[in-house]
Amino acid sequence: MIRLGAGGLNRIVAVGAHCDDIAIGAGGTLLTLCRAHPGLRVDALVLSGGGSEREQEERAALAAFCPGADLGLTVHKLPDGRLPAHWDEAKGTVEELRATTEPDLVLAPRTDDAHQDHRGLAKLMTTAFRDHLVLGYEIVKWDGDLGRPAAYQPLAPEIAEEKVRLLQEHYPSQQHRPWYDREAFLGLARIRGIESNARYAEAFAVTKLTLDLGE
Repeated sequence: MIRLGAGGLNRIVAVGAHCDDIAIGAGGTLLTLCRAHPGLRVDALVLSGGGSEREQEERAALAAFCPGADLGLTVHKLPDGRLPAHWDEAKGTVEELRATTEPDLVLAPRTDDAHQDHRGLAKLMTTAFRDHLVLGYEIVKWDGDLGRPAAYQPLAPEIAEEKVRLLQEHYPSQQHRPWYDREAFLGLARIRGIESNARYAEAFAVTKLTLDLGE
């Protein structure tokens, strides 16, 4: 198994179509990165939920998921479920983010996610961040769109448990959803852990990866 590290990690970008997407898809990875790299700059962007209780939840949650990080979060007001109809605005928002940062790593939705908002944002990210490592996180849902991931971030058991605790603590507006529970989050992490020879893990799709193995 080849393990690619992130020794020089100083700045990352994390984006979501909705408040809680980043935390669900990559919360354990954020906890792991921020603890390993104190002072890490995290530029986070969410396309919908601005001005609502969802934004308040997101700000508190990402502050908890990025301990010790230099966190910048922007939450926009695009309508939930309507990204294709607001493509120009979404594209402009992503391009504004790109103009302000040169990240070492990008965390974004998967390009083959069944949700149109997730999928649309993912395609915008791989276009705007052409020369960056973009990892596409996964979100379990009724569509049954989970695939065969190409990259894994193992999670220490205490990190996996903390991720679930923070999800339950910071997103009370989502507690009524039948899939939003401890079993779902830890169950998927356990499966991905089995696949990566770990107890728990988060898994990611990789659209394109350039290697530099000569140095």
